[in-house]
Amino acid sequence: PHDIGDATVLDYGCNQGGFLRLLYDNHPFKSAVGIDIARESVARAELLKGQRPIEYKVTDRAASLGRSFDYAFSHEVIYLLRDLPAHASDMKAAVRPGGSYVAAMGCHVDSAVWPRWRKLIAETSSIPIYDHSLEDVAKAFSAAGFTVGVRPLDLDAFMPVTVGSAFFPKVVDQLRYYSQDKVLFRFVRTP
Repeated sequence: PHDIGDATVLDYGCNQGGFLRLLYDNHPFKSAVGIDIARESVARAELLKGQRPIEYKVTDRAASLGRSFDYAFSHEVIYLLRDLPAHASDMKAAVRPGGSYVAAMGCHVDSAVWPRWRKLIAETSSIPIYDHSLEDVAKAFSAAGFTVGVRPLDLDAFMPVTVGSAFFPKVVDQLRYYSQDKVLFRFVRTP
């Protein structure tokens, strides 16, 4: 909804906090918490938040916050999680009944670019990555007590072409990724 003035929001894997700042500046909310395991990123997020009603915490367990949220978000986090059922259970503990968790995911085995991306990510990062399918994600959240919906990200604007990118060697790779491979899951917690 456009009016989230009374809502509480969670950003799972907040990095330096840019999403919550952008969301608040465009759609003010009551309060929010961003969580991440990278201490330096969380410290930077705290410095950048200004007077916005946002807290940032170092943790990978949403339930450890001891709060219930109306909305939760994550962007390209799920492929970094080993145990999908544990994540679904954790998010169920953090999202109020009837609340929603929206997760953007393009790094999955059903993506045409995943074989190349998996290799590139493994070569340039020490972070473990996992091979989850869209079905794996849907099943884990459904089993945890969420109604699962999915849609393509489907941008409605021009995107800059990343000429020479190892991730998108051809323009068509980029178009397919953002129009077909990258999805938004919406998990609605059932009562």
